[in-house]
Amino acid sequence: MTDRSLAALGLGGAPAELPLTYPGRPVTEPALLTGDRLLPLRPAEGRRLGDWRVVTDGPGPPGGGPRLDDALRALGGPPAGRRHPVLAVGSNASPAQLHHKLTGRGLPTSVPMVPVRVRGVGVGCSGHIGRHGYVAAAPYADPAADRVLVVSWLDGEQLAAVDATELNYRRALLPGTGFPMSMPSGERLGGAYVYVSVHGVLVDPATGLPLPGGGDQHALLHGLLAASAELRALLGPDPASWVARARADEAVRTEGRRILHSQDPPLSASGLPAPEEAGAAPRRYDELPPAGPPATASSRLPRA
Repeated sequence: MTDRSLAALGLGGAPAELPLTYPGRPVTEPALLTGDRLLPLRPAEGRRLGDWRVVTDGPGPPGGGPRLDDALRALGGPPAGRRHPVLAVGSNASPAQLHHKLTGRGLPTSVPMVPVRVRGVGVGCSGHIGRHGYVAAAPYADPAADRVLVVSWLDGEQLAAVDATELNYRRALLPGTGFPMSMPSGERLGGAYVYVSVHGVLVDPATGLPLPGGGDQHALLHGLLAASAELRALLGPDPASWVARARADEAVRTEGRRILHSQDPPLSASGLPAPEEAGAAPRRYDELPPAGPPATASSRLPRA
């Protein structure tokens, strides 16, 4: 039997516990996270997510496993259509991080996770230092952006749990008409949620453009320290000391945010849709019909 545990697949280790590994290792193929295992999903051309097949180690032809909806029901969860698609620009694309967030709140971890080609969404750095010590990614509108990002389908309780971990973000719905999202099956998603930073996006003083985020955290912190004597005095001399000092003291994180803002004020507006009003019922996948005819195979090829 194939060992499909996150550890065996090289996907273990949540950035919440290992901050310098942020944003963690994302899924690179469609998969169903269940427990601490990752089961492959086989897209059904032109079909909605619930009709995709879950690859198991049972008998039968390759790709001939149960429909995803049937597998989700067997696991005690709702089908894909009653779940909420959530686009990740940072660590929520990591199955280890998602597992950490959900199990920490006593919730099941059965979550479909699918790399999706997305246009119009740039990935920058939020203008704050998170409670785990790292500088997290944050989205912003970039008409030229064309990248592969992971969408997870969360049930209502899972969505509320992830919302509770995003203390410095607000959830907004991206419409598929304005931000095209192409599934491996060819489906053009009608929309997906994304977490937008309340602190804006850091600007690169050399270019005046958003500082790229979602990459190597060690290199990012090294660059920030090298550029600021104030940050070195507070958090230096290296990324390891940054993380240790920031994790240990909220006052240090607050002062670090002040310094980041004073050097080059972050972009205050992401250019993305406004967050939903408090108390608004989140939209489900079934309530977000495809945004247009199926994408051609060439237009949904992964492209970083």
